[in-house]
Amino acid sequence: MHTIAVIAFEGISAFHLSVPCIVFGDEMLKLGVPRYRLLICGENIGSIPTGSGFRIEVTHDLSHLGEADTVIVPAWRDPDERPPEALLQSLKAAHARGARLVGLCLGTFVLGEAGVLDGRPASTHWAWAEEFQRHYPQVALDQDALYVDDGDILTSAGTAAAMDCCLHIVRRDHGAEIANRIARRLVVAPHRHGGQTQYIEKPIPAAVSEVQLGATINWAIAHLDEPLSLEKLAARAGMSLRSFTRHFRKATGTTFTQWLLNQRLATAQRLLETGSCPIERVAEMAGFGSTVSLRQHFTRAFSISPASYRRQFRKRPESAGHRGHRFPLRHDLEAADMDAER
Repeated sequence: MHTIAVIAFEGISAFHLSVPCIVFGDEMLKLGVPRYRLLICGENIGSIPTGSGFRIEVTHDLSHLGEADTVIVPAWRDPDERPPEALLQSLKAAHARGARLVGLCLGTFVLGEAGVLDGRPASTHWAWAEEFQRHYPQVALDQDALYVDDGDILTSAGTAAAMDCCLHIVRRDHGAEIANRIARRLVVAPHRHGGQTQYIEKPIPAAVSEVQLGATINWAIAHLDEPLSLEKLAARAGMSLRSFTRHFRKATGTTFTQWLLNQRLATAQRLLETGSCPIERVAEMAGFGSTVSLRQHFTRAFSISPASYRRQFRKRPESAGHRGHRFPLRHDLEAADMDAER
């Protein structure tokens, strides 16, 4: 079983501590798939105060990081405070032996201070981006990314992006179906496209026009393999094109074109992960029409080709104790991709 160690410290954000505990612990157990062993580790065993006014009990010290396949550092309490040397050395040792490291929000500062991010891409909360760059100029900070997956090290932006990052890890380890089921239980999107400045989708209001819009959106999701246009959906909803466009953006927080692309990409991911039909058929079922169109959009969105994406799930180890998994590099698999997609 894959062991995840979550670092706890005095003044920790209760939310950031709870996110990995919920995703990798509580929700996996509720689904009947306890595929992770979760440890809460700290510099000292015993009761520590959180930043929320209550105390928690730390049951494992830092020596238990030696058992971990993944080590998660939640948001650090103060970017200007250097983390304890014992923690930094433990993170360096875990990284050196091949454990996967994750820095959530200001936890990226801790990984930066440990020196494991030098020369690598990373993300952190946008409000502390300039400060991070001043402290760690050798790190390639992506100020807009919700999270950055660099194989054996992942980092996330602030607050809700910690949830995005943890769900991404589940998706990477166990596929879209498990990640999507957890997301539905938590009432969050399984994958948010875009950067830190994006708008979060809003619930559809219950007014008559919005009820019609909701039914139309559900119909579109069920017919992604068909040609869909604003005009077609507006007519189905019984609205003018202008009215439909306004209501659609209000309900989803994005344009129809971007929403449709996101839905088709998510469908393609699920089909690639869980099915065995040819990629040409995946392109048809997801509404891309051609393999070339699917490959272009998929690679642009996820930085990996459809064939490589499918291959990594087919080759995923049965044992959950693997370490340091890295997505295949596009240039390493280019020839195989072209053969697989013909």
